[in-house]
Amino acid sequence: MQINNNLPNPEDILKQYWGYDHFRPLQKEIINSVLQGEDTLALLPTGGGKSICYQLPSLIHNGITLVITPLIALMQEQVERLKEQGISAAHISAGMSRQDVHRILNNTVEGGYKLLYISPERIQTDLFNEYLPAMNLRLIAVDEAHCVSQWGHDFRPDYLKVATLREVFKHLPVLAVTASATLEVVEDLLQQLQMKQTNVFRQSFERANLNYTVQYSEQKNNDIAEHLQKHTGSCIIYCRSRKKTELLSRQLQSMGIDALPYHAGMTNDARTENRQLWMSNRVPVMVATIAFGMGIDKPDVQSVLHYDVPEHLEAYYQESGRAGRDGKRAYSVMFYNQQDINRLEESTETQFPPFEFIRKVYQSVAEYLQIPTGTEPYRYYNFDLQDFCTKFKLSLTTTASALKLLEQEGLWTLTESVLKPATVQIMADRQELDHIGKVYPDLHMVITTMLRLYGSLFYHPTVINHKVIAKHLRIKPQLVIQLLQQLDKMELIQYNRPKDGPQLFFHHYRVESQNLIINTERINALKNVHKARTNAMIHFTSNKTVCRTIDMLRYFGEERIKNCGHCDVCHTMRGTFTAEQTIQQHIIRSVSSYGGLGPVRIAELCRTLHLIDKDELMSSVRKLIDEGILGYDKATASVYLR
Repeated sequence: MQINNNLPNPEDILKQYWGYDHFRPLQKEIINSVLQGEDTLALLPTGGGKSICYQLPSLIHNGITLVITPLIALMQEQVERLKEQGISAAHISAGMSRQDVHRILNNTVEGGYKLLYISPERIQTDLFNEYLPAMNLRLIAVDEAHCVSQWGHDFRPDYLKVATLREVFKHLPVLAVTASATLEVVEDLLQQLQMKQTNVFRQSFERANLNYTVQYSEQKNNDIAEHLQKHTGSCIIYCRSRKKTELLSRQLQSMGIDALPYHAGMTNDARTENRQLWMSNRVPVMVATIAFGMGIDKPDVQSVLHYDVPEHLEAYYQESGRAGRDGKRAYSVMFYNQQDINRLEESTETQFPPFEFIRKVYQSVAEYLQIPTGTEPYRYYNFDLQDFCTKFKLSLTTTASALKLLEQEGLWTLTESVLKPATVQIMADRQELDHIGKVYPDLHMVITTMLRLYGSLFYHPTVINHKVIAKHLRIKPQLVIQLLQQLDKMELIQYNRPKDGPQLFFHHYRVESQNLIINTERINALKNVHKARTNAMIHFTSNKTVCRTIDMLRYFGEERIKNCGHCDVCHTMRGTFTAEQTIQQHIIRSVSSYGGLGPVRIAELCRTLHLIDKDELMSSVRKLIDEGILGYDKATASVYLR
């Protein structure tokens, strides 16, 4: 298919909505491929501008782009940003009322949006499939596409359902985007998404402006503080646990460093406030768990620090890549000690508990959520992991692993923290409300204010905003909550307070745990893959001789010959080359290694020893020639051992 010349120019759209004069590398080629109706795979590094590759085409073609992403926070961030840019977009996520989902799907069918964001489990629901055939879809964009591969570091079986969309829209192009995928994962995701004749665009995984450092540390807090005192720009510090984010942020504050925590255990309001303070650079340091940063557009992050060693290089690459998106010099520093290495060595057994334990967790979840045998699938349940483990006396870490394995078996989806907003439905009739006005004027004022703000209160539970109501009444939001609770107690309204927490989405009819079918062969294969990944991470952490960039690129199947010159390994190697005697030893060793190959061209010697300053190298070569240790062939500009 050829691009229609009558369509708007992508560069004009880029300038109008994003304010950029030029595309980043490969963005234009990817967009053109999509506009030609071709299946397209985009492998772009973190910060490479993946989202524009599916957002911009939605403004050119006459139809809707369906974006599938597993991250609710990313959906919300991108939709809000698109609206600010004047682009119509919506998202459907866990925690929304059925009425809201109906409304959004109906607006989608009516052409009210250019982009609709959904989580992958939504594809299976009856309500979504009821509206799907009537949607004027022009593109399916699969974000975080590595999640479709069971060999990927974040496999999510819900992604396998994306292929079913192709049965409804047989000629619709698919754009799959990811920032971290090995060659094996790429091959698998192309197969799973049924992308046969695919245009593959692969940008180098190299981040030339990013200094990688792996530092052994027995005093991590002090070493982190020392880095932050030298580099005062915007920073993310990743910790493995919520508790660590709280403790470290408080300790940094006590050292005079402005830092805030961010994790799923905080309220939505607290997370939002901390994120905004960090985004606006009023607070430079965010101490966060690993979910933070996905979908956040902050190009001026100067440093990403890892308090704990990630379990695999994919995660490390993705997280560290959130630094230096503005192209300026940036720093990725990972602190480690023997405890980290021990944890990695033991992590495979923790991540893959015995099958008897997995069955026990399944049974306990059913009891915790009070789900009888035979209960129908496709339902959301509020799920507090900490509370669950406490009640059933289970290990938090091992239980989380069992939950994930059962998720990968396709039994359920455990979402990240979801905010379910407050809702109100008026249960009283007009006559009762008139009576309330005479007896309880303050309660009546709340009801009349809500009726002015929200038109559907008599018909179904309607989402309300405490702060908006409080502003109209000129009272505090907490007083609004108290008045609504009083009305609910009097059975005049049905009031549901906002809830903030993870949810479990059941995909299957509940069975007895002894009848649960688990694919043990597949899980054992994944266990071997996990072991290989952790071994690669241990090797990367312990490595002292290979340039960090070269080591990482090799892992992703990309070959590079030249060292980066600015990672900790390169700095150490360069440090050993400062003394003239040492430089001469390296020259002699390099020349002798050619042995029977004859004289070595000086230009080749310079390439081999490129970490040595060229002037210092040539000075040492001349001295070795003068001392008769090396011979010189003027005709070929070569040297040889005498």
